[in-house]
Amino acid sequence: MELLEKYFPELLADPVKKEQFAKLEGLYREWNEKINVISRKDMDGLYEKHVLHSLAIYYYHPFPGGTSILDIGTGGGFPGIPLAIAHPECEFHLVDSIGKKINVVRAVREGLGLKNVRATHIRAEQLKESFDYIVSRAVAPLKELAGWSHKQLKITGKHGVPGKFLLLKGGDLKPEIEEFIELFPIYSVKEIPLSTYFSEEFFDTKKIIELVPVGKKRG
Repeated sequence: MELLEKYFPELLADPVKKEQFAKLEGLYREWNEKINVISRKDMDGLYEKHVLHSLAIYYYHPFPGGTSILDIGTGGGFPGIPLAIAHPECEFHLVDSIGKKINVVRAVREGLGLKNVRATHIRAEQLKESFDYIVSRAVAPLKELAGWSHKQLKITGKHGVPGKFLLLKGGDLKPEIEEFIELFPIYSVKEIPLSTYFSEEFFDTKKIIELVPVGKKRG
């Protein structure tokens, strides 16, 4: 929680959000004993490696009220759960192809009293609805993520804002980005280093990749 105080005092100034963020560790420790969705060593760094990492998207691009967000391959609920706490006025749909992970997400949602989160055991490409934003964290290469879900992203979202992918990735992404651009030339690509925002060593190689459709999508 100290890291959230350091970087997001405005979020913790809201007593409801502060209580929800504070409950995360207990809920995840309880469920991680039953279903291992977070590595044991990472549990001790939950707020740095999972919560703060997820909130990097909030730091870079807070979502406008009333927008819809899809979290692909959410695992135990990251980045979707921390982002849903930060954006109670937005609607989040968290999906994963592994049912036991979605069971954890649903339990955490209920434990926090989050009213703006749906959690579904489904593959992203099977969804029939579309979203203003799509988020994900280190699930797959960019070409695969876009291949699964580009049809679920609105070209123009709520308030006339362009639809966007906001993806948490790490390491040297140049070859991955070049391959993506070759396959999906209608997207602009922006790489945002998280070391710009957070001083902890964990974030030295972490980035947000922003993908925005600037032409007509195929398919």
